[in-house]
Amino acid sequence: MKLLVLACLLLLRQAFCINPQPPLGVVKSTIKIGLLIQDNNSVEARNGAEMAIAEANKSGGFNGREFELIVKSMEGPWGTGSKQAVNLIFEEKVWALLGLHDGRNAHLVEQAATKSQVVFLSAWSADPTLSQAFVPWFFNCVPNDNQQAASLTEEIYNKRKFNKVVIISGDDYDSKMTLNSYLNSSKLSGQPDPVQFNFDNYKDKLNTLIDKIREENADCLILFCQPSASIRIVKEIHQKEMKPSVFGSLTILNENLLSVKELREFDNILSIPSGEWTEPENLTFRMEFQNTYNKRFKIEN
Repeated sequence: MKLLVLACLLLLRQAFCINPQPPLGVVKSTIKIGLLIQDNNSVEARNGAEMAIAEANKSGGFNGREFELIVKSMEGPWGTGSKQAVNLIFEEKVWALLGLHDGRNAHLVEQAATKSQVVFLSAWSADPTLSQAFVPWFFNCVPNDNQQAASLTEEIYNKRKFNKVVIISGDDYDSKMTLNSYLNSSKLSGQPDPVQFNFDNYKDKLNTLIDKIREENADCLILFCQPSASIRIVKEIHQKEMKPSVFGSLTILNENLLSVKELREFDNILSIPSGEWTEPENLTFRMEFQNTYNKRFKIEN
């Protein structure tokens, strides 16, 4: 949610630097910004974007014209995301697209944005191949998997001096991309191959998986799984009173999939390469969000 607000504000600025003229056929009224969310459960994402739009309009919009947020869900059969992006571009005549979704859907949106030359800012997917299409009007506000992998490698091997690493990964697209980026990074740095477990092979026998991890006597554990899988693993580690050093990717901290209580399970156990975020801006946003939507949450850097 914090990332989405910062991304939306960045998008409002970038859209006019690259495309100062309205899309073809647009009558000068409001300036429409399209938001594509993963599904209709992404309430916090919608709320965060609404706050960003309201803040921009409070400052006078752009040359006296207000911004308008148009939200579309990508929930449904494969390809829905592409149809929704096309609808936003050609029917709603948006000036720019903001996306909060996984890597596969991000590629669909990027294809539509590429053909129309509408600015597209991805606020969540860390898939590095999105930027490798070399689309000048594509932006990503989170470190991609390659960048996160480099940070993890530096932290684990050079700063912490760990040698033996265990990785738990999933079968979904984003988890596989993150795993591959890390394996490439560790190999390039000359590190030994990590021990790997696939969560999907143990999802119904988590005790067995945790016992195998304990047997490995590893220096640290890395989670490249969906948030729901990661929280199950961390809870099991707590129950067994294990105290390993645990690392993971940014995708684990998905506030749309995990409750505040579940996110707190990660406190004092999970380390994530999150980059640098200005604390005063974070505090201001948390207070505004809580007052506006009567929801309390906690964000750790």
